[in-house]
Amino acid sequence: MPLVAAGCAPTVDHRPIGPLAGSNPLITTAFTADPAPLVVGDTVYLYTSHDKAAGKVLFAMDDWLAFSSKDLRHWQSLGPVMHETDFAWATDTKSAWAAQAVEKDGKFYFYAPVKHKEPDRGFAIGVGVSDNPAGPFVDARGSALVTNSMTTAGRDYDEDIDPTVFIDSDGTPWLMWGHFTCYLARLKPNMVELDGPITTIKLPNYTEGPWLFKRGDLYYLAYASIDEVAQGAERIAYATAPAITGPWSYRGLITGKTRNSYTIHPGIIEFKGQWYFFYHDALLSIGDLKGATGRRAVAVEYLYFNPDGTIRPVEQTDAGISVPPRRSDAAARRP
Repeated sequence: MPLVAAGCAPTVDHRPIGPLAGSNPLITTAFTADPAPLVVGDTVYLYTSHDKAAGKVLFAMDDWLAFSSKDLRHWQSLGPVMHETDFAWATDTKSAWAAQAVEKDGKFYFYAPVKHKEPDRGFAIGVGVSDNPAGPFVDARGSALVTNSMTTAGRDYDEDIDPTVFIDSDGTPWLMWGHFTCYLARLKPNMVELDGPITTIKLPNYTEGPWLFKRGDLYYLAYASIDEVAQGAERIAYATAPAITGPWSYRGLITGKTRNSYTIHPGIIEFKGQWYFFYHDALLSIGDLKGATGRRAVAVEYLYFNPDGTIRPVEQTDAGISVPPRRSDAAARRP
């Protein structure tokens, strides 16, 4: 046993070992991307795509993962909640891209893009359903909700991706999606059928990854944007509107391009009185695999609003939400 000199106290190192809870990346056990947070009571469920790319493969994603937390700092893995082949009409091509879940009348609906088998080639949007936010989800329709043949305003083959679902205060559900063209359609109350025509929303430099939310009486639409300044990398822009059907007014950028990847994807929630901005970067390494566009990692930052409802620019940090929010900032409070 080591001896301590009389009158001298042993030195104690109080520095934390390893990253603090809430620092970025949030999930370090798998490569995750395209975060879609969902608040259910006192718990947040985080749904992500699952990057498995290796070698020269750019994207390899065949399932969706879920995690849960009661404080956004400590996360429990729930494992895969759905696989692309759970949609019998989908191809097995590792194309399980950005998805989102929503709650309606005690059930949970999972909207996901996958590639459709012939003859309706190209990406399509399916709907999974579960009685539990932790899944597993099963195909709610037995067929795609949106197919390539239903959308002809923009690109062929890969335009029906990145669905976001928003249930308005009057109970009306809406579906928005699209790659370079932003599509909007109302859903029927059963959540598995369209209820009216598919329309398009015009937004400056819209690329993909829409995310709808509401704060007070104002509707917000965040989305991935590519412009000349970004030089091929996505940034997160946003627009606001008095109604979900518009007119939408462009408000600027929420955050710039992410680190080590040209893609970025928003997920925005309010939880216990504080707003949060989820996204992904590509700084995580697991074993011999280093972060890359096809091996990304989910991250989170606090989100603050100005008194006029505009969003303050978000700085992407390593600390994330391991540090306290700016509680003294009146702009961070509810409207």
